[in-house]
Amino acid sequence: MMDAEVSDELPVILIEITHAQLDAPIRLSTDNADLISVTDEGQIRGTRSSWLGADPETEPFLFVIAAAILPSDLDDTPEAGQLILDNLSPAMAELVRSYTDLAGISLATVMADMPNDPIEQALGLEITSAVITGTEITITYSFEERENEPFPKARMSRSWFPGLHR
Repeated sequence: MMDAEVSDELPVILIEITHAQLDAPIRLSTDNADLISVTDEGQIRGTRSSWLGADPETEPFLFVIAAAILPSDLDDTPEAGQLILDNLSPAMAELVRSYTDLAGISLATVMADMPNDPIEQALGLEITSAVITGTEITITYSFEERENEPFPKARMSRSWFPGLHR
């Protein structure tokens, strides 16, 4: 369905952002099929899904206009992805700027008619940067980079492993 030229099925990206200072995770969706609530300012729409243990009734994924590039685990490809959000409100930029340490992000691709069953997912990523313009917020996230591992690894010498040489 994802690779078909024409399909009635609609792919949806579910996004969960976590941080120690947040009371609850931020849950976002690229689908506006479900009516979540009606306020004085209009309707709030999104996706009701139980992905990552969310309660579909009380913890919906709220609709946001976004594009996502998932990171790849293939060799010779970047282990980073990007989430591009339309900057619709000053509150969005304020929230992004309010944290100085890393936040976590998980993403899943689901079909609109099966929002609880991910087709692909990327869990436990870290947000590494956010670029804010007047129209967009570009969030870059990645796995822990292999390039950050120390090289060369520790050698089996007396200075590194004194207990081995008794």
